[in-house]
Amino acid sequence: MGPKTTKVYETLRERLAAGEYAPGDKFPSERTLVEELGIGRTALRQVLARLVSEGALEVRGRSSYRVPGPVSVERPDGVEPWRIHGERDLYDSRWVKLQLWDVEPGMEPFEHHVVKLHHVAITAVLDDQDRVLMMWRYRFVPQQFGWELPGGIVDAGEEPADTALREVVEETGWRPKSLEHVVTYQPMVGMVDSPHEIFVGHGAEKIGDPTELEEAGHIEWVPLADIPGLMARGELMGSGTLVALLHILANRRARGVTAAR
Repeated sequence: MGPKTTKVYETLRERLAAGEYAPGDKFPSERTLVEELGIGRTALRQVLARLVSEGALEVRGRSSYRVPGPVSVERPDGVEPWRIHGERDLYDSRWVKLQLWDVEPGMEPFEHHVVKLHHVAITAVLDDQDRVLMMWRYRFVPQQFGWELPGGIVDAGEEPADTALREVVEETGWRPKSLEHVVTYQPMVGMVDSPHEIFVGHGAEKIGDPTELEEAGHIEWVPLADIPGLMARGELMGSGTLVALLHILANRRARGVTAAR
């Protein structure tokens, strides 16, 4: 970082340390910070990336940042990451890559299978009647029908938020007016690398019919009050669907909001 960039970093770090932004608050936009601090957008992004790497900020969608929420548990010290000495491909296709990694976990090295899948984005779209936009689909691998949220693969060079919006429109014909990134997670972190980006959308409007007919199946606005029952019946398929819906229900419970029937 140059002197100007370092100064901006120190300014923002001091503001965060002083509590000018409460835990969970949305951080000022890049445009606001560029104008206020007199820094270029590229240099500002270097500052924000450093603050994210230090845990002072969280990324929430495209060019959107938040102050991390309060937690009581501390990150343990003295735990070393595994060493990766090499990797080799066993199989590679458009959809999946299988590798063997030579890893050393602090004891005897060994080879570990690693599966690389696509980066995906999944969206829970809510309306003003406490309903979520879902699709009833058949999945041939488990040979089961179930409810899913719209989502799909993040194309090369595409922002996950753009993928989330595109997939909702293509698979349902509805377009949300706003999207918020809530979490990025790995569904099978021990062996599979497949980042999942979860978004929540609001204010959807019908703009046409689905264009991905094989994906759509049956589309319905499902009451949030039905989610626990659908989960108990085993009709919520896919980890992305479960993570998004459980996030929504947990947030509503924390705020004391009850889903209406």
